[in-house]
Amino acid sequence: MAFALGRVPSLELNIWAPPGELPPAARAVSTPQESRWLGNLVDRGGISHVMRSGGLAATMAPVKLVRLLATAYRREPRVDVYHINWLQSALPLPRNGKPALITVLGNDLKLLRLPFMRLMLRRMMRGRRTAICPNAEWMLPALTQSFGDIAEVCPVPFGIDPAWYAVERVPEQEAPRRWLVVARLTADKIGPLFDWSRPLFADGRRQLHLFGPMEQQVSVPDWVHYHGPASPEELANSWFPRASGLITLSRHAEGRPQVMLEAMAAGLPIIASRMPAHETVVRDGLTGRLCDSMDGYAAALEELEHPHANASFGQAARQQVMADYGTWDDCARRYVTIYERLLGAASHE
Repeated sequence: MAFALGRVPSLELNIWAPPGELPPAARAVSTPQESRWLGNLVDRGGISHVMRSGGLAATMAPVKLVRLLATAYRREPRVDVYHINWLQSALPLPRNGKPALITVLGNDLKLLRLPFMRLMLRRMMRGRRTAICPNAEWMLPALTQSFGDIAEVCPVPFGIDPAWYAVERVPEQEAPRRWLVVARLTADKIGPLFDWSRPLFADGRRQLHLFGPMEQQVSVPDWVHYHGPASPEELANSWFPRASGLITLSRHAEGRPQVMLEAMAAGLPIIASRMPAHETVVRDGLTGRLCDSMDGYAAALEELEHPHANASFGQAARQQVMADYGTWDDCARRYVTIYERLLGAASHE
């Protein structure tokens, strides 16, 4: 997102973020101390994971994050429009009337269940033009109900790196067929994956390859090929080209799962649990299969292992995400349109 926005000539980016590579024209505005703390937070799995872990850290980490953001906002008054990732990061915005675009993921909706959270967010939005931009349409009703009277609520799908569209697939035609799961390992993210897959994979006709960090103590069966975290380059170059498809049986409330979009851009069919986040991405019977039972899951595996069906679903998946989501440069243009709308409306008030 940052690099795509950095390629827009009309923008001057000031970025407060964990340590990492930034666009050439962007200015890092986090202090060395803030950067170290944010980097440590990333190493611990991010703010959501820390909050789920319980204990004192679960209470203190979000408090410190908000305090650091408040300091950064005060330190950087030269702003035309704030682009803020996640609702909690908007809580300490200064009351200066500057417009704000706030992106929202599925996890953010859990924030709205906390006492007084809606009230505090609404207080922050009063007196400024605000666009709330979930990355999936299924979040619209809850966000519109909470903020539709004081903010514009408009979905903005994330983009996809062109490298995924460039993947050339040559899936295995003979047993064992390789199916991939790319997910953070939590009970909700895994869902019924192991239970449903055991009788379908344990005989060796298929292989289930699992990638992702262990964020909760999840017992991985010995018939599952668990590889730990994998880089995007490793997935794109070594795994996606020869895999039969991507599986996600998650029960986790998320926006629009980015790994699914990347797999579809690479031409992989998808087998996914039937839930709102997946129904907005997978077109059942065209780009993949949505399952709500073990029998449906088994049927999906059999269908998508047929070479003709696999190629047809994969091609349709790539065409769909290119048309609907495009690249990160397409996403940046969507955001710039909203910046201009917010600034234009603010100048007429």
